[in-house]
Amino acid sequence: MGRIVRFGVSLEAGLLASFDGLLRKRGWASRSEALRNLIRQELVKKEWLEGGEVAGAVTLIYDHHRKDLMGRITDIQHDYHHLILSSQHIHLDHDHCLEIIAVRGKPVDVNRLADALRTIKGVTYGTLSMSTTGRGLE
Repeated sequence: MGRIVRFGVSLEAGLLASFDGLLRKRGWASRSEALRNLIRQELVKKEWLEGGEVAGAVTLIYDHHRKDLMGRITDIQHDYHHLILSSQHIHLDHDHCLEIIAVRGKPVDVNRLADALRTIKGVTYGTLSMSTTGRGLE
């Protein structure tokens, strides 16, 4: 961790009270911790907008009984193997599966992969959780 720098922030009383409420609700230990987390969140959004290397997770829910669905999911993952770090297949119940695919690459490519997977006929639900490689957040 780098050197700590203190600085002052001026806020309206009502905004500060709302912020303190959020702080308690999320369990942040201090305003400083909350600000660090919120700043990092915005820096991750910036990474995704600027197109540098990012990380994330594609999450899919689907009925594994759908004809050839697993094959299509696997084929797309092979097409984008250079972006995929790992995948985990979880049986939620007799019919439904959860697939979590850890990815790293350029945002445009990661989004393209997520869209290709989410739009397969038979995928009930799909999301892309945007994250970061962690560089530049210290």
